[in-house]
Amino acid sequence: MKGRLFLITVLLACYFAACNNTRDKAGNSNGNVITIACLKGPSSMGIIKFTDSINTAGSQNIKIEILNEPIQVRKMMIEGNADFAFLPANMAAITYNKGLNYKLIAISGWGNLYLTGQDTVIKEWGDLRNKKVNVMAKGMVPDVVFRQLLEKNGIMPDKDITLDYSFPTHIDLANAVAAGQAELGVIAEPMVSMAMHRNKQLHTILDLNSEWNRLQGVPMAQTAFIGRTGTLQDEPQMTAQIISACKRSFLWVNNNPDSAAVLIVKYDILPDHEVAANSIPRSNINFVIARNIHTQILEFLDIFYKMNPDIIGGKIPDENFFY
Repeated sequence: MKGRLFLITVLLACYFAACNNTRDKAGNSNGNVITIACLKGPSSMGIIKFTDSINTAGSQNIKIEILNEPIQVRKMMIEGNADFAFLPANMAAITYNKGLNYKLIAISGWGNLYLTGQDTVIKEWGDLRNKKVNVMAKGMVPDVVFRQLLEKNGIMPDKDITLDYSFPTHIDLANAVAAGQAELGVIAEPMVSMAMHRNKQLHTILDLNSEWNRLQGVPMAQTAFIGRTGTLQDEPQMTAQIISACKRSFLWVNNNPDSAAVLIVKYDILPDHEVAANSIPRSNINFVIARNIHTQILEFLDIFYKMNPDIIGGKIPDENFFY
């Protein structure tokens, strides 16, 4: 029954798409396809039921683009090729602050960062003193989050601990940790599960997401779902159908990890069923409407602003940021 209801929702969305116009590169209507851009990872995992339902229905009116890097999502937005997009929340703020006409609809990812390695001695933050930890991309979210947590636990980055940026991407770093080239690494899901699948000696040492919640008192609103202002205004019924379908897809994935893992492998998001099933609970995905957690989101962005204003585009977004 749930599957039929989900399919009906998608078919209604297709109907509304057929009866309404979509955008051109200037944000005007051209009568073709509604495009949702997302990353290969937790966001595409979360909407995998929606993706499969669209394909099952044979929809020509909704298109989901699954991409490898956030910069690819942003490029689609700049070029006018994305009506909706999943991307890191700080990039959503940057996008808005730079004048692109997108609004924040929901938060879908609540932290997927873990300190991972083979070390069995490290049990708490103090055990990291005099250690070397590999982190991806200096100044980006994983680095800023880890540095903030170190400081909150009385450990001075670059003084009490060595931070190594030799591996520039999540994939590079995960491969290095799996191969033993990096002893400790701050890695994001689903790369954590992939690395642990390759090297059975690896384990998650510290859950940075729960530590952030504990020390900051604000959930890590890491991944955002945004919509083009023109599409939101011109296609209110379609927008409501897509939001509903995304929300139910995320709920279905969390409640049915084994079945979701089958679809995640089917659509080449992850290569292995076991990796996909293990990754889902550690990915902390949950589709929550932004206006319902307005204060929490602004508090989260304010923490980043105080650490490094540039990481959110130089200022806290105003009220028009929210859909």
